[in-house]
Amino acid sequence: MNHIDVELSNLKVKLMEMWDLVEYQLQSGRDAMLNADQELARKVVKLGKKVNNFDVKIDRMCENLLALYTPVAVDLRLVLATLKINANLERIGDTAEGISMFVQKREVPFNPEMLEITRAVAMFDEALAMFHDCRIAYKANNTDQARALLRRDKMLNKIYRKSDRIIAQYLRANPDSIEEGLILLSIIKKLERVGDQVTNIAEEIIFYQDAKVVKHKSKKKDKENGKENGNGNGNGNNNGNAIS
Repeated sequence: MNHIDVELSNLKVKLMEMWDLVEYQLQSGRDAMLNADQELARKVVKLGKKVNNFDVKIDRMCENLLALYTPVAVDLRLVLATLKINANLERIGDTAEGISMFVQKREVPFNPEMLEITRAVAMFDEALAMFHDCRIAYKANNTDQARALLRRDKMLNKIYRKSDRIIAQYLRANPDSIEEGLILLSIIKKLERVGDQVTNIAEEIIFYQDAKVVKHKSKKKDKENGKENGNGNGNGNNNGNAIS
């Protein structure tokens, strides 16, 4: 194994360590939300510093690889993809922190009825599953799995689009739950962002392996479909991710 291969292998190992940590943050954020576990929520927030350290370390490793080895072809795509995956992992960690900060404002668990009608738990579970499956796709260099993730983001978007109306309707009948409803709505919005960030990572897996840029294509396709249907606008994902 030559020097660049060793450095690329070390880069992948470091990225997987960060991935594991962010996945723990996200899973713990879910557990903290369901149980109003403020101690666990504080732990998730505290781990943010460690995630940030990974972010800086991986960026520097990528910069050194570019400067010292001038990689080309698939090696160059791996470094460029890693830079973007690293940024998205850091943002998902920030999202887990944000959710945990909201949990710290709660002394009791969320009303089960509100969780059920908003499908917040199902949304959290799917976001976690997508994040986990994205890691598997990365390790296996499996672009078919990565492309499947682009389609799965639609579920999160659907729940998110309905959440404003559902929570508003619930709060009109239960005005004492306004603070709880607003916090849950904020969490749902953050989970929608996790879906966007996971699809961003999936797009980078496809770019690294197949040398194909798929981002923004679905938004263009949905707009075209909307024009064909005569409504003048599409219903594409707000992050512009591709669906192959």
